[in-house]
Amino acid sequence: MSERIKVGITHGDLNGVGYEIILKAFSDNRLQEIFTPVIYGSAKAASYYRKVLDYKPVPFNFINKAEECKDGEINFVNCVKEEVKIDMGMPTEAAGEAAFCALDCAVNDLAAKKIDVLVTLPICKDTIQSKKFHFPGHTEFLQDRFSKNGNEALMIMASDFLRIALVTTHMPLSEVPKNISKELIKKKLKTLDYSLKRDFRIENPRIAVLSLNPHAGENGLLGNEEQEIILPAIEESQKEHNILCSGPFAADGFFGSGRYREFDGVLAMYHDQGLIPFKTIAMESGVNFTAGLPIVRTSPDHGTAYDIVGKDQASIDSFLHAIYMAIDIFNNRKWYDEAHANPLNKMFFDRGKDDEKLDLTKEEEQN
Repeated sequence: MSERIKVGITHGDLNGVGYEIILKAFSDNRLQEIFTPVIYGSAKAASYYRKVLDYKPVPFNFINKAEECKDGEINFVNCVKEEVKIDMGMPTEAAGEAAFCALDCAVNDLAAKKIDVLVTLPICKDTIQSKKFHFPGHTEFLQDRFSKNGNEALMIMASDFLRIALVTTHMPLSEVPKNISKELIKKKLKTLDYSLKRDFRIENPRIAVLSLNPHAGENGLLGNEEQEIILPAIEESQKEHNILCSGPFAADGFFGSGRYREFDGVLAMYHDQGLIPFKTIAMESGVNFTAGLPIVRTSPDHGTAYDIVGKDQASIDSFLHAIYMAIDIFNNRKWYDEAHANPLNKMFFDRGKDDEKLDLTKEEEQN
């Protein structure tokens, strides 16, 4: 029997719905038959929420480090050992510190291969800020920790039938146009194309590229970015990397007409352009996936949901989809890398050039 995949799970903001989701999900003991959970958080916070929500006890295997985890158990790394005041539904500095503590511990274990994949529950991007965490979100933090050879993280919102990647992520809308460039779009297209092939096992993926301006700029009437930046990026990506991409498409008509169903992936220019339609169409099953890095990280596509904390209203669907997607991507990468590890050398013969003829040995000629 092969060893189960170790799924690291961070508790996120402990004043949000993270613990409610954890307790609900792992009340089903069938989960640890599929994978080995390793939860990073506060044992006291887990106990507090269980009592407040009046849930049945979950048999956590409390451990001090990931190396002590056991298959078939719900392993819980008690890395937030200091007393933390819980203010349900409130953003606090203490909750931000606890969120970073769990994230930092899990990421260190991920880098050391003590866990195989990482699933992060939602953080408050404001309260987690500190000297150690000065990033707009998880994606940028993970890029800083794991980026190699110039590769960059790509934020993909994914479900079974819709995958939307972003050229720009967490930045003010006023700064988006000046950050859009042909080179950046080409880089994101290349990363998205490779991720669709390696992470999602889609051969010859079709990618739609959205416009920046309304009505795709109306031939320059509403903006020139489509003609001067986006379209050249598409055409060069087609020629240079054989990427099956097309556009730019006006976002409203693209989603309103259902054209997204014709493509394997969509590249949006900015955060809300991609996430508003995604969360409207696939909120319950949606997953935030960080592509482009050597590690696998997913997250539910919702936030801390302060407004429903402690009311037993949080859904576990997106969280479960995040776990299953992380496992699938981990396995897909192994399959893809094994399949492409030793490709056969292809030999090309140009009959029009004598000096490039293959130098066959006598034995080969006789055969």
